[in-house]
Amino acid sequence: MSVSEGLDGPSRLEQATAAVETVAETVQSTTKTVVDAIEAGRRPGAPLDRIAAWTRSAPIHSLAVAFLLGIIFGRRR
Repeated sequence: MSVSEGLDGPSRLEQATAAVETVAETVQSTTKTVVDAIEAGRRPGAPLDRIAAWTRSAPIHSLAVAFLLGIIFGRRR
């Protein structure tokens, strides 16, 4: 006996619709949390603001640091 036996089409559709709605709500909630965290990090004096200012003032140095970090973390595999 499979999971889908005994269920008619409309009840399956209702279950699928409910599952999609639940996933959509979860994605919206997660997105809001991430956006809030990014906005908090962009406040003046926050880490993202400092990194952005440093990148604008010394783009070549920032690129070199990003490259070296990529090599370091890439080799950990």
